[in-house]
Amino acid sequence: MMLISVASILVSLSNFVFSQRPPSKDYINATKFDESQVTLTVNVNSGQRNATAPLLYGWMGDDINHSFDGGLYGELIYNRAFQGSGVITGRLAGSDRTAILQAENTQKPFGPTLQGWIPIGGATISLDSAHPLSGALPMVMRVKFPLNASGEAGFLNLGFFGMSVRPQAYNASLYILAGAPFEATDLTRLNVSLRSGSTQDVWATSTIPVSHDTISDETWTQLSAQIVNVANAPDSNNTFAVTFDGTEVAGKTFYFSLVSLFPPTFKNRPNGLRADLAEAIYELRPKFLRFPGGNNLEGISVADRFQWERTIGPLTERPGRPGAWTYYNTDGFGLLEFLQWTEDMEMERILAVYAGYSLDISGLEGVSLDQEQMADVLASALNELEYCMGSISTTYGALRAKHGHPEPFVINYVEIGNEDFYSGTYPRRFEYMYTGIKATYPNIVIISTASEENVDYKMDLPQGSMYDLHDYGEPSFFLSNRFNFFDNWQQDTNNTDIKILVGEYSCIQVDEPTGIVNLNLSFADPAVDGLRFPDPSILSALAEAVYLIALERNPNLVKFSTFAPSLGNMNAFQWKPNLITFDADPTHTVRSVSYHVQKLFNAYRGTHTLQVLNTQGDFNPMFWVATIDEVRNAVYLKMVNTLNQSVPLRVNLNTAFKRVNGTVISDRNASRYNYVGEPDAVVPRSVDFSVNAGFGNGAFLWGVPASSISVLEFRL
Repeated sequence: MMLISVASILVSLSNFVFSQRPPSKDYINATKFDESQVTLTVNVNSGQRNATAPLLYGWMGDDINHSFDGGLYGELIYNRAFQGSGVITGRLAGSDRTAILQAENTQKPFGPTLQGWIPIGGATISLDSAHPLSGALPMVMRVKFPLNASGEAGFLNLGFFGMSVRPQAYNASLYILAGAPFEATDLTRLNVSLRSGSTQDVWATSTIPVSHDTISDETWTQLSAQIVNVANAPDSNNTFAVTFDGTEVAGKTFYFSLVSLFPPTFKNRPNGLRADLAEAIYELRPKFLRFPGGNNLEGISVADRFQWERTIGPLTERPGRPGAWTYYNTDGFGLLEFLQWTEDMEMERILAVYAGYSLDISGLEGVSLDQEQMADVLASALNELEYCMGSISTTYGALRAKHGHPEPFVINYVEIGNEDFYSGTYPRRFEYMYTGIKATYPNIVIISTASEENVDYKMDLPQGSMYDLHDYGEPSFFLSNRFNFFDNWQQDTNNTDIKILVGEYSCIQVDEPTGIVNLNLSFADPAVDGLRFPDPSILSALAEAVYLIALERNPNLVKFSTFAPSLGNMNAFQWKPNLITFDADPTHTVRSVSYHVQKLFNAYRGTHTLQVLNTQGDFNPMFWVATIDEVRNAVYLKMVNTLNQSVPLRVNLNTAFKRVNGTVISDRNASRYNYVGEPDAVVPRSVDFSVNAGFGNGAFLWGVPASSISVLEFRL
């Protein structure tokens, strides 16, 4: 996923509490201490204009930190089909290699378990492979009831670190098979219910009539019900229960699989997105989605890569796989769901395809397929594109239609792999994939995941292609190393007509004396403790805002950007900081300071850049970019003040303006960040400027707040 050594990719940090530990510093070392006035002349009626990048701000989709399973994917049931389990990895004493230190399945790491399931009323539960639900889901749960069963008996699920119970309707379903011989003349009902995990409260129950006619010992039956709940549980310590009247099932055995519970989803999509998290994303109005990863595209082995064919169709046909971030992926949210997501949020699609390179859990370089194996990799990518784009007269277009979406999707951008600069074989693999895809889809823009990162080669990128740049660093890196980086990148690298996708960026740690960013994922390591940002703060957001201004100043080069990671479950994370953090309780969702910066900058993007002359003062500690919105007839001036003191500003527009509106993100305490206890500690606030007649002639004076990110809107 990121610029880290492959050896450290899988270090697990589940349940490590870090959100209450602020960064140790509140100043960017690269900031110049200069409080003198800055005077800017914005040339509205003269000077060169360049069209802005209309798709600059987007979203990164990768299943890390339980961002999909247990997060954005709406499913509430944990381990619903007994597909696999999680592990904890780390380095053994005296070794620099990564190994599995603990596994939920002690006999077979990533193997099936009963994690998350608890029997009720004397029932016993066990795994069973003799009664598979399907070829993709061979393991099921066997539930045996004692001969003297009475009262309520069955099982419950704990959810992904609990589940939210609010006044709304929940859609429940499950597959059931009776143990043979099945003679249940007295079986009348099965109950599904929502319950408190800390009290005896049963919030809501729905009864499903069952009998010998509806349940068989020969074929699986899917049962479903809607649970209409009116209660508002005080916390997320809740469970989902499946129960019988014990007297009706005494001495009997049943098998269960694919037990599912969905609350209302975003835009009511079946098998869709958790509504509150999706709404938080949609509020950003992201212009594109980069999917499906990330390290999760590559997998921790070739066998565990993202295989799109195994993520489509009925859920009974999706086996899932060990994810790249220590937990099992159900692949319930698969390729078609990604595509529908882009449709629902009106996003451009950047589809990453597997390119013959996978990670290695032991910490080696990774695994590259031999050239003779690349034919199958290319064929899979072409089939995937046909599934996305093909008409219903094509093989895979017809399959997409069968899955419920006859209209083809448009794919304009395809990324070949992910961070393949770790591999020494990318040049040959990229050339093969590029040539093969372009032969069938000549208008698709191909994106390389490498340029000059690998010391053994420099990519020779074809004209008209793009390069995916990933930047993780400390604050000073973004000021000193990146603010001017893009200005002459094409000339400096001899990459004329090559554009850039900033596929991942984040300010991840405070400045420290060596200037070396520690990308070790073990937050418990004393070398990292106190340096890594647990959550985006004012300090990290200042650096990122400077970076975004650098991108906006170069719209002819940089076309896309996205913060990463995007989502983080506060109960189980592998990486911090994250743009949005959450748990099972929607009231605990936190939009970070970085989130608000991206939302603000995206809202005031403008249609064309404007020339800005600094007649007094220079870049650092003030950074700026100006655009004009020709639709709204407004000029936007974005500014970042990285100094912990106010800086006087004079803005001259060579045209008259009617009024000035201001929006500011700032705090005197640069270490401040948003968290569950104070989710709105740092949010944008409006500034009321009383513009007198003297300002209306094109001049504006203001003291830019300390440690601030601002947008001034001049209405013409």
